[in-house]
Amino acid sequence: MKNGRSEKLAILGAPLFLFFLLACSYVSMRTMPYVGVPHFPPSDPARIVILHERPARPVDKLGEVIVDASVDPPPSVTEIEAKIRQGAAQLGGDAAVLVHDRTRRVGAVVTGPWWDRSVSSVEGRIVVAVAVKYK
Repeated sequence: MKNGRSEKLAILGAPLFLFFLLACSYVSMRTMPYVGVPHFPPSDPARIVILHERPARPVDKLGEVIVDASVDPPPSVTEIEAKIRQGAAQLGGDAAVLVHDRTRRVGAVVTGPWWDRSVSSVEGRIVVAVAVKYK
């Protein structure tokens, strides 16, 4: 009897885990350093300034910070900005210039039996910033 109960919990637990996993917002970040640019030691993420336009003073462009985020439910702006700062700091930057912030199709989900399938789009938010170092 005890073994049957644990099997039932396992069968019911998997869909519940999947539901809670899909219901959570997510934010991931990756960096893409540019080739042929100077390399700097990591900087302090708290000191990274996020800019919406190119800075007036001269800079070295170090690379791109790409943030992927969920749309439904969306993460907070603070979470997205923290990832941008983290990525720019990894590249040794002083600031991050936002160059792209869009929602787009990032995948699809197929549901239903093989004879009556439906396809639903999965939307995601893509934010790209260029990490820069002041000269």
